[in-house]
Amino acid sequence: MDTIGKRWQAIKARIEAAALDAGRAPDSVSLLAVSKAHPASAIREAYALGQRQFGENYLQEALAKQEELQGLDIEWHFIGPIQSNKTQPIARHFDWVHSVDRAKIADRLNAARGPGQPALQVCIQVNVSGEDSKSGTSAADAIALADHIRQLPKLRLRGLMAIPAPTHDPQEQQSQFRAVRDIYDSLQSSGHHLDTLSMGMSEDFPAAVQEGATIVRVGSAIFGARIKPTTDQPT
Repeated sequence: MDTIGKRWQAIKARIEAAALDAGRAPDSVSLLAVSKAHPASAIREAYALGQRQFGENYLQEALAKQEELQGLDIEWHFIGPIQSNKTQPIARHFDWVHSVDRAKIADRLNAARGPGQPALQVCIQVNVSGEDSKSGTSAADAIALADHIRQLPKLRLRGLMAIPAPTHDPQEQQSQFRAVRDIYDSLQSSGHHLDTLSMGMSEDFPAAVQEGATIVRVGSAIFGARIKPTTDQPT
């Protein structure tokens, strides 16, 4: 088996073990393979193993890969910060957007979703650690943003996404993910019907699974070190 195959199998096994350790069904956690800065050939390898959900951060890079891989039944997830002037191609070319953090972006995605396309599946990105360098809405503003998205007919709010501050302390990891789960529970209590917590990456996803993650985003642990820069600059 090739290196991507071995890594993918190992990550799948770790996700299953983390779910069982949390008292959850293994299939309650999905793997989103983060393929940014890796070529379409790497995506094709993972696809051959059975992987169908792929996450991209940079629009132009993603569009080139989509063109090369057209015909494959890939579910494309946009997970990077969103520039206002890129909302139209994101809305047209992705199935999911994890990084909605303000009403303006939600409005533009809704307006740009193509006629005949199904509703765009979206998550609200929350900045649970309060870092200035990270995108995301505050916990205090999440409910108002969710209420706004609920009024947009071409968007379907699925849940929350978060990228907590990096730490190697498992207890601190779990504490940050618990804070995201608390926001999720508050939204559920306020009448939103959610089913997605997109949280946890290569270094911390076991702690995220303990706190209810339904999608974990793993890149380097599957594809290895990123091998090419991108010209896209997120803002």
